[in-house]
Amino acid sequence: MEQKMQEKIGRKPVRRVVIAGGGTAGWMAAAVISKILGKSLDITLVESDEIGTVGVGEATIPSLIKFHQLLELSEADVMKATQATFKLGISFENWRNVNEHYIHSFGVTGTDHWTAGFQHFWLKGRKRGLAGDFGDYCLELRAAQHGRFAHLPDGGMNYAYHLDATLYAKFLRKFSEGFGAKRVEGKIGQVLTDAATGHVAGLKLENGALVEGDLFIDCTGFRSLLLAETMGVEYEDWSHWLFNDSAIAVQTESVGEPVLLTRAIAHGAGWQWRIPLQHRVGNGHVFSSKYMDGEEARQILTNNIQGEPLTQPRVIKFKPGQRKQSWKGNVVAIGLSSGFLEPIESTSIHLIQRNLIRLMQMFPADGICRSDIDEYNTQVQSEIKHIRDFIILHYKVSNRVDTPYWEAARNMTVPASLQHRIDLFRETGRVFRTEGELFTESSWLQVMLGQGMMPEQHHQTADLMGDVELSQFLNGIRNGIEWTVKQLPSHQAYLQQYCRAQPPQPI
Repeated sequence: MEQKMQEKIGRKPVRRVVIAGGGTAGWMAAAVISKILGKSLDITLVESDEIGTVGVGEATIPSLIKFHQLLELSEADVMKATQATFKLGISFENWRNVNEHYIHSFGVTGTDHWTAGFQHFWLKGRKRGLAGDFGDYCLELRAAQHGRFAHLPDGGMNYAYHLDATLYAKFLRKFSEGFGAKRVEGKIGQVLTDAATGHVAGLKLENGALVEGDLFIDCTGFRSLLLAETMGVEYEDWSHWLFNDSAIAVQTESVGEPVLLTRAIAHGAGWQWRIPLQHRVGNGHVFSSKYMDGEEARQILTNNIQGEPLTQPRVIKFKPGQRKQSWKGNVVAIGLSSGFLEPIESTSIHLIQRNLIRLMQMFPADGICRSDIDEYNTQVQSEIKHIRDFIILHYKVSNRVDTPYWEAARNMTVPASLQHRIDLFRETGRVFRTEGELFTESSWLQVMLGQGMMPEQHHQTADLMGDVELSQFLNGIRNGIEWTVKQLPSHQAYLQQYCRAQPPQPI
């Protein structure tokens, strides 16, 4: 009865939206809310120049293209403003084993039959000596290997971006302010709550200003000032599956043309990223402090960068996991305040985007209701658990046992949902994708095969093809891809023609 009474009291129209915190999450929130509902809402974003942002989310996945389309943004303008380059996938180096590499691309590999995926025909071809590498049958993967790119008709090339996250936030700030969003400078000193409902009523800034609202978007980063500290939402810790809890980041000068891949280079207790922009490179070392101390991790990073450092290395501490609720009362957490999975598959910005789209679809204009909150939280939890499993896969099925870190990862007990996928593929060669899941069957296949998993059998449909027919089928796909790749310009040439950015101004 008391809960129903509180909900009834809390059902008031939402006319004032307050976004606590800036950065990528805050300004993405401001952009989408102001663009869609700016004429009917008062939108205020509170941030302080004194508080830095994580700002290293520089690798994205193809879903960001849809986000920009929803906002009616010019792709070329975004890329120029953020010094962006194109990305066709991730190069995993030393993951399967030391000195063994593979690529997880954004493309679809081969051609499926309605009864069986392409992998079954490829497996049959490998057994008969008729097939090349699995990646030979993927356009995006082969284009990345050759350093070639262009937009193709009818979305014929799946791609994403490498971009400067700080510049991206600045670009979206200007965009949002054009649709009426207001920025208030200041540090949040106190979060005020309504005694009757328990909802957040306002933010008291250290300079004395008060910012009141009806709906609050928590973009305060790992601290999660509103959802965790004020609303008391607990954290579900996933560090028993995802060992990494630290990162060291540094920017360096470019020493060559930008590649079309995020490089993920495995080391003894973690991995290193290299993300090429038009005028610099983002670098970092993600590692487990349980298996490696910070100084050793820093030394590994500085020994494995190319080009002169442009910044001092900075340390980022995190705990992999997710808040048990992302929406409670009148607070919705977006970005790091909701949870964090390490950046191995570049999903951080995607999760910001997806949760903002969910919020817009369930926007409580006439008042917040329990059914919306429950549905939102269910969808958020479902999606991030699928992504979590995919990330754990990279560690669980590695062949590396050369360090305690990799040996522990190989021997750990994984979620039952992931173990089922591993067993299914190993025994039958089959993969599946649930509705709404981010990663496709092709993604699971590329990582499983890339990490060294080989199925025990293939589907009998592949046996209906004789050697000549199977060879013609496989060669037709591969030859078509090679012909297309040869027609593409170099990545560098295409950047210069399509979205050349001005060199950054010295500070």
